Amino acid sequence: MRITFCGAAGTVTGSCYWMKTDQCQFLVDCGMFQGTKTLKELNYGTFPFDPKKIDFVLLTHAHIDHSGLIPKLVKQGFKGPVFSTQGTFDLLGYMLPDSGFIQEMEVERLNRRNAHRGRPTVEPIYGRDDALAALKNFSTVDYESWREVGRGVRARFWNAGHILGAASIEVEVATNRRDKRVERILFSGDIGPEHKLFHPDPDAPENWDYICCEATYGGRERQDVTPEQRRAILEKEVNNALKKGGNLLIPSFAVERTQELLLDLIVLFNEGRIRDVPVFLDSPLAIHATDVFTKNAGELEDIKSVPNLFKRANIRFTESVEESKMIARVTGGAIIMAGSGMCEAGRIRHHLKHNLWRSEATVMLVGYQARGTLGSLLSQGAETVKIMGESIKVAAAIRQIDVYSGHADGSELVKWVQARLPVKSAIFLTHGEEAGLTALREGLEEVGVPVERIVIPQLDDVVDLTDGEGKVQFRRKPHRLPREVVRELDWHNDLADFTLRLREQLDAAADDKRRKAILRRVTRALDAGDRR
Repeated sequence: MRITFCGAAGTVTGSCYWMKTDQCQFLVDCGMFQGTKTLKELNYGTFPFDPKKIDFVLLTHAHIDHSGLIPKLVKQGFKGPVFSTQGTFDLLGYMLPDSGFIQEMEVERLNRRNAHRGRPTVEPIYGRDDALAALKNFSTVDYESWREVGRGVRARFWNAGHILGAASIEVEVATNRRDKRVERILFSGDIGPEHKLFHPDPDAPENWDYICCEATYGGRERQDVTPEQRRAILEKEVNNALKKGGNLLIPSFAVERTQELLLDLIVLFNEGRIRDVPVFLDSPLAIHATDVFTKNAGELEDIKSVPNLFKRANIRFTESVEESKMIARVTGGAIIMAGSGMCEAGRIRHHLKHNLWRSEATVMLVGYQARGTLGSLLSQGAETVKIMGESIKVAAAIRQIDVYSGHADGSELVKWVQARLPVKSAIFLTHGEEAGLTALREGLEEVGVPVERIVIPQLDDVVDLTDGEGKVQFRRKPHRLPREVVRELDWHNDLADFTLRLREQLDAAADDKRRKAILRRVTRALDAGDRR
């Protein structure tokens, strides 16, 4: 039995585990890479496996970094079923076509620029029709019920407490038919925090051969807050932003984060703790996801305090492009929620372009910001950013609150693993950046997990899983990217930073004579590089 870490290894995106047994091959997740351009370019390359030979896919949840390449998989010949919960399937009915549409639009804009520059055109990874076709491969499963998913493999889905439909997946693989030996593997998916709005605490059995555990927030601790304390934090941030007179922009993940924020805003409006200002939910995907949450309200917790779920007179769902463009006329006194949560795509980039340069505006980041994303640059205090090819000065206040995270923090991840012990062979730490992975390993060591049992694989590492002997054997194989490229900002980020700094230097120069002197120095440096 062999596992290849085809994504979310040394990075937080592109979740994909390729399992190969003597009877079948399957994937756990098939996600899209996000973050630096170098990572995102992997989405356009070939899979490290043959899609036609994959028998089935087990999907932990709907987030695009876990599900976003399933349409590409189907487009390239995968014919088997994709097993997911009903909640995940309901969300992906909107999310995957939306992903395909975004790719079509982005490639269309890129090809227009390429045509002007004399460069060849490119094809989108997949389109909206490909995504709709892929949805026909889905087969839904119930939580905590065994399902025979392939030859010699059965699976059981457990609530992960992350988003609607999210699951940790228990997998049993028959490795010796004569004595009926099985290997038990638990894939955590993304683990939610304790006492999360809408969902019960994460659950799964104990006593495993292997665990693959996410480490998104490894080593990071969040403030442990009650629902009332969380709303008090939001109340303060919203009122401070509105006092400045500008708009409050909230880049928000369309699924779960948007619905949590809407619910809390409605409670605060109803209790008179913030004034009734217009709230624009400017994301077709978030609007459809909100409908899915309403449809699945029977599975949600903590919603009794809001009788008309997600509905209020001052909350306006703006689905069409024309409605979205009209929001640009609003220069103050409104709350604008739009995707994406890391500011990488979607309508939020247009709103940032219209508001970032205004000193009276506020941008409130409410989720994880992956390295190299626009949201990460804003959170780190960038003074100028590039949006759709245009340099924008950051004069708006940038705020960040971490009480709406859908991920368990460092100590919660340690407790989650502790509750699953013992683990006979290995715990693989994935879906994290280097600091988080290292911190989670140290946290597990502190509670008594033997260091030799904790493995941090890198992208495309292949591991032969032994029969419960407490060892893992790495198999040599070419990697698509070197380790240092996966974990660091790439040259695209360096170029963007250099361009912005050069522009700032030129703008700050006293006159044209000094500007020409700056450009001559840069040119001499480039000429010297050419000679080397």
